[in-house]
Amino acid sequence: MPKKTVPGFDIPTTAPDGFEHEPDATAGYWHHRPDNTLPPPDFIGPYARHRPLPTPGVEDRKAWIIGGGIGGLAAAFYLIRDGHMPASNITVLEEMDIEGGSMDGAGDARHGYIIRGGREMNWNYDTLWDVFQDVPAAELPAGYSVLDEYRLVNDNDPNYSKARLMRNRGEILDFTDFGLSTAQQWEMIRLMLKRKEDLDDITIEDYFSAGFLKSNFWALFRTMFAFKNCHSLLEVKLYMHRFLDSVDGFGDMSVLVFPKYNQYDTFIKPLADMLREKGVQFQFSTRVHDLELDMAGTCKTVTGIDCRVAGEPRRIDIGANDLVFALTGSMTENTAYGALDTVPQLDVGRHEPGEHSGWALWRKLAKKSPVFGCPEKFYGDTDRSIWESATLTCKPSPLVDKIKTLCVNDPYTGRTATGGIITFTDSNWLLSVTCNRQPHFPDQPKNTLVLWVYGLLMDQPGNYVEKTMPQCTGREILAELCYHLGIETQLEEIVAHTKVRTALMPYITAQFMPRAAGDRPAVVPQGCTNLGLIGQFVETRNDIIFTMEASVRTARIGVYKLLNIPKQAPDISPTQYDIRNLIKGARALNSGQPFPGERLLHRLLERTYYAHILPPLPEKNASKYDAVEGEIDALTAKAGDALKGVASWVTSFRKHFDKKRE
Repeated sequence: MPKKTVPGFDIPTTAPDGFEHEPDATAGYWHHRPDNTLPPPDFIGPYARHRPLPTPGVEDRKAWIIGGGIGGLAAAFYLIRDGHMPASNITVLEEMDIEGGSMDGAGDARHGYIIRGGREMNWNYDTLWDVFQDVPAAELPAGYSVLDEYRLVNDNDPNYSKARLMRNRGEILDFTDFGLSTAQQWEMIRLMLKRKEDLDDITIEDYFSAGFLKSNFWALFRTMFAFKNCHSLLEVKLYMHRFLDSVDGFGDMSVLVFPKYNQYDTFIKPLADMLREKGVQFQFSTRVHDLELDMAGTCKTVTGIDCRVAGEPRRIDIGANDLVFALTGSMTENTAYGALDTVPQLDVGRHEPGEHSGWALWRKLAKKSPVFGCPEKFYGDTDRSIWESATLTCKPSPLVDKIKTLCVNDPYTGRTATGGIITFTDSNWLLSVTCNRQPHFPDQPKNTLVLWVYGLLMDQPGNYVEKTMPQCTGREILAELCYHLGIETQLEEIVAHTKVRTALMPYITAQFMPRAAGDRPAVVPQGCTNLGLIGQFVETRNDIIFTMEASVRTARIGVYKLLNIPKQAPDISPTQYDIRNLIKGARALNSGQPFPGERLLHRLLERTYYAHILPPLPEKNASKYDAVEGEIDALTAKAGDALKGVASWVTSFRKHFDKKRE
């Protein structure tokens, strides 16, 4: 094993055989022992952010990154920071004429702005924040990072919503009431207890009851993350584990942190600018359609990249020691655009994206070996993966006046506005609208607001416009929105002061399609010596998809594995194991009311060091002991002598802390 001498030690510069670059915290019991020098697999903290030594010979290797989205940019970042590869040896190949991929943001006030989608983030996107703690801030002075900028904005302007769910053309629902019966709460608990391996190809509607799927909780959950009932149950399970610490913030959106500007100007531009300054090369108008592989025995080595540059065929030679990182699939591939008076026209079939689609590369890889997965499981039915968004560029009008009443701050102040999406639960399209911090674009005029609208369901006519959403012009989508806000009688004035640009995306939730083990390839598929796969259609151990975090994680794992860096990409934050999150999550699922047995826990822990982990009980001190006794009686009536014994033990235990009942 190559080593480099540092004072007092010989330090290996590559990882030993068997080193796990992508640890799995669910794989087994971790404990301290002399030969375990690494932190727990899901340890997140400064100790896990060390800088490894260079991989021998890395200065003579090149890297080709296919796709200029956040995953591709993150791959370049980790190659430079942790891999010590010279930035000038890295080339990003992008089919568009600008980097960013699905994280876009473009337009102007005259023609209308457009954002195909947005990103919701929380504190525990640890690989994302690992990158952006080292990316120079967009607006703060030198020395500050994008993470610094993000924290300063959110710490001084907390996010929350006062109108998360609406119905009946203007009525705000009580979104603190999740509307789950005890049986429906147990449906979610049982799902969390299931093994991932037992959920292959099962859909959400296969598992959950009709009552659960009509609850406020499911309306909050599905519209926040864009789940359809025909999507993967496994993915819902993974989301619940990932966001267990966030359940009590689903209703008012207080769990989320949002950027000052759109996702392109907040994340993509600062990161791309930094990479360019370091020397990374960007080659645009380059569509990669195949990789040439040397399939010698069990090894698979990329020897060439077949692409078209500005429409002209070209082959890029790849050396055996060079690295290739490739995006598999795309959420926003084949997006069709519309405007105020035009309808987006899709150019793909329901089951077939076509040979010139961005799916072509993954399809060709899958034909070479089963280790590359089954792309047809994801692109094969656009009826289940499609939805549409609309971006509204608004001058003052009755629409702006109405939105202002639903904001927590005046949107013209630049502070939190709606605090996330507002969903109309009785909308046939399951329509949502949001006003993020304004200006949403750095060049946005002061008298202009940018709103974003999306509809999750595409197969029903609207409640006001008797067409499905994909059949509508921007004007008709605006009319449907105004109807649900109760201001459709003022539509003419609103249209006169609003520009609409629409985006119909056939694969926007293709990553949620039902899947089984092996349908998504590993970051570094078995036998691949110089190929890593990145993006939303790649398998990781426990993380979710449809997030910036997922793309960054795949890039980080790929760099560490292919360069054999003795450093781990930590598993997802261990908040799912925290008893505090389990307790407050159970309380939240019960609409803020104590869950069965919670009062008993209070009786047990009230005067102990651990009392603070329990949410306050709704009863006043004078009656809380009666409530505890009532709960014990109710539980023992159901559970019989065994639980009576537990109750007796709890009462005895409490006497050590409280000799006199208050």
